[in-house]
Amino acid sequence: MHRIVVFALDGVIPFELGIPARIFGVARGPDRKPLYEVITCTVDGGPVRTDADFSISVEHGAEALATADTVVIPATHALGPISLEGRLPGPLAEAIARIRPGTRLVSICTAAYVLAAAGLLDGRPATTHWSHAESFQMLFPQVKVDPNVLFVDDGDVLTSAGVAAGVDLCLHIVRRDHGSETANMVARSCVVPPWRDGGQAQFIERPIPEPSTATTAATRAWALERLHLPLPLVELAAHARMSRRTFTRRFRDEMGVSPGQWLILQRLELARRLLEASDLPVDGVALRAGFGTAASLRQHLHAAIGISPMAYRRTFRPAGSAPEPAGA
Repeated sequence: MHRIVVFALDGVIPFELGIPARIFGVARGPDRKPLYEVITCTVDGGPVRTDADFSISVEHGAEALATADTVVIPATHALGPISLEGRLPGPLAEAIARIRPGTRLVSICTAAYVLAAAGLLDGRPATTHWSHAESFQMLFPQVKVDPNVLFVDDGDVLTSAGVAAGVDLCLHIVRRDHGSETANMVARSCVVPPWRDGGQAQFIERPIPEPSTATTAATRAWALERLHLPLPLVELAAHARMSRRTFTRRFRDEMGVSPGQWLILQRLELARRLLEASDLPVDGVALRAGFGTAASLRQHLHAAIGISPMAYRRTFRPAGSAPEPAGA
């Protein structure tokens, strides 16, 4: 079983600390057996303060890091010399050194400082909370900081922005490990959205509509049932009983993107599910998801995540699923 070790530092933020146990802890395979073992450790095995009015006690010390397949470090507000001087205190450096080469490393929010101070982000893309991005980049100029995304997946090192972006990253890892059906099951269990792409902006101005203001929710639900059909803006606006201008403005206020951008995201999500869970050839997936042709699907998927439909299917199809049909 894949072992995830959550490394709780002094001043840890309770919400972020609980994300890995909640997300990975409910992941189950087809046989309903757990897919991950999640344990929590501290530098010395003793209690640590949180940034709230309580402390936490754990059952493991830093020796647990040497047993991990994945190490997750939640955010802390007590970074001290890490955020001021870019260096790890001795005991923390010794603990990080216990992590075996090849172990997958995950930081949530400001925990990226820990990975960077350990030299583990040198020359690599990464992110952190947008409010810390400028100071982070100044302290660690060798890191390729992207302050505008929810998370960055660089293979064996993954970093996220704050709070809910940590949920997004952990769900992404479940999806990468076991496919979208498992990740969607976890999301439903935790009552969170199943997928927000890592490239989505961290901070989008979204004015809250007045209670009496008509919304586009009903039209969005209607469109989701018809992704295989052409859905021009005029048709969407007509369904919402709004002018095109009003519909576009209200849609962007509610969703942070234009109707066209939103449709592409929903069609990509459907295409990814079909590539993982069905035996449809790529042409069939493209038609079902509303892209029309395999070439169009290939272009949009490559723009979104950098790989082709066939490469995606090979990478993300859950182990033991049916083989890809001829001509896919």
